[in-house]
Amino acid sequence: MRTIAIALVATLAAATPAAADYLVKEVGSFHVGGHTETLNGLPSKEIVFSPGAPPIKVDPNGEFEVEQMYVQFVKQAAPKSKLPLLLWHGGGLSGVTWETKPDGKPGWQQFFLNAGYDVYVSDAVERGRASWARYPEIFKSEPFFRPKKEAWELFRIGPAYEVGGKREAFEGEQFPIEAFDQFAKQGIPRWATNDAATQKAYDALVQKVCPCIIIVHSQGGNFGFTAALNAPDKVKALIAVEPSGAPDPGKADAARLKGVPHLIVWGDFIDKVPVWSKLVVNPTKWSQAVAAAGGKVDTFELPKMGIKGNTHMLMMDRNSDDVAKLVNDWIGKQGLEN
Repeated sequence: MRTIAIALVATLAAATPAAADYLVKEVGSFHVGGHTETLNGLPSKEIVFSPGAPPIKVDPNGEFEVEQMYVQFVKQAAPKSKLPLLLWHGGGLSGVTWETKPDGKPGWQQFFLNAGYDVYVSDAVERGRASWARYPEIFKSEPFFRPKKEAWELFRIGPAYEVGGKREAFEGEQFPIEAFDQFAKQGIPRWATNDAATQKAYDALVQKVCPCIIIVHSQGGNFGFTAALNAPDKVKALIAVEPSGAPDPGKADAARLKGVPHLIVWGDFIDKVPVWSKLVVNPTKWSQAVAAAGGKVDTFELPKMGIKGNTHMLMMDRNSDDVAKLVNDWIGKQGLEN
């Protein structure tokens, strides 16, 4: 593979790792996980594929590859870390979460490339380039979609969103609200019945590319905790950014993770959105169980650290590089960077 020189632009925020030239050895992608599914007995129909073309008979029966995950990677010629960094997104979203931010500024993918990691960004089962499958024949329910009002309020950008009218933001919030409509374009239909397939694909990814460090967000939290449980020898550190779920300490063996350092990061305004007082419960119980079993668990409550205004989408907030630097510094203290 020919090595390509990539020149970094030296106009990044002060919190960003020092800008410098580095060499990218390979940019690529792959699909992982999934299986073959066979459909029979479905009716054929004629479809016009493009204007002016004759109708063509389409037979929906046969074999299909389903429940796979898409992964994009950037490998450096001389990474500073021996461990790649895997970035896993949340519900109704895709790997775009970690790429260029809605306001056009670099996201965490670029930050951690600058910091010297090989970076893998994935689209989980059913999202983005991972692709869908037929329902109810394969996926067992129809997809559901997130309206902008739900994203505004659930993601703690502001307390109220009036359809076609005023959007009220929290005072001091850090999300670039002028780019909110651009952010809403990232929304992807999701299913409520695919967790088992998604976990299986994530586990396959860990087996393929790890040992590694994993950063998860929101719905990705439970997948990350479980992936570490399933392969504690492969997951060398787990950073959970506002995880919305976690294993049940009464059913999962937290002691398996006593050798996997954990970091949990929480943003601001959690007390202002009632559902979040419920969402923090299970991840907190799980982190306590890991700690009680002898594991290392650190929790960053950003407002208590003097970093205020962060929304649920803190990797897109205006101060996202400050938060990424905290995460990167924490990784460095685990002795994992070299």
